Amino acid sequence: LFAGVMTEPATEIKLFNRWSYDDIVVTDLSLHDYVAVKPRHAQFLPHSAGRFNNKRFRKAQCPIIERLTNSLMMHGRNNGKKMMAVRIIKHAFEIIHLLTDLNPIQVAVDAIIKSGPREDSTRIGSAGVVRRQAVDVSPLRRVNLAIALLTTGARESSFRNIKTIAECLADELINAAKESSNSYAIKKKDEIERVAKANR
Repeated sequence: LFAGVMTEPATEIKLFNRWSYDDIVVTDLSLHDYVAVKPRHAQFLPHSAGRFNNKRFRKAQCPIIERLTNSLMMHGRNNGKKMMAVRIIKHAFEIIHLLTDLNPIQVAVDAIIKSGPREDSTRIGSAGVVRRQAVDVSPLRRVNLAIALLTTGARESSFRNIKTIAECLADELINAAKESSNSYAIKKKDEIERVAKANR
């Protein structure tokens, strides 16, 4: 019964059985260890039920598309609806492919690399005098902020709008990957870096 199934060679793991992880490149060297898109992090669905919060920095091992999926489940009414988030990602990736003819995983990775702020300002307060001091941003925090900004931008642009969140997320990722200032994440990143530059 299963003989035919067993002899078939193991299929290459593709996201949603469509998008290959093989030729994904992380252009930014510093984010290499924090954007998990190597074939060993490949999965069919961005839904692994892995426990990536038990230990500090474990989430760097979490496949990057799954982190994007998890970040979509925000604002109380959407908490825990991961199947919905997976569906949104699936549709958004189809739209990205239709609009750009690129591998949507690559587009998403580029967007994450380009929308993480490289410099931020922190509050240094002593005796009631608060001033901002510019600090460099660690690679993991750059990835975290980038994912948060991208999903926030998609969420805000689809709120009270005819466009579905999948379309908005696709637009956001494409614009961010092109570093176009139409992207909420790129706007925010530029703003954060501009404030930091003023406070050096």
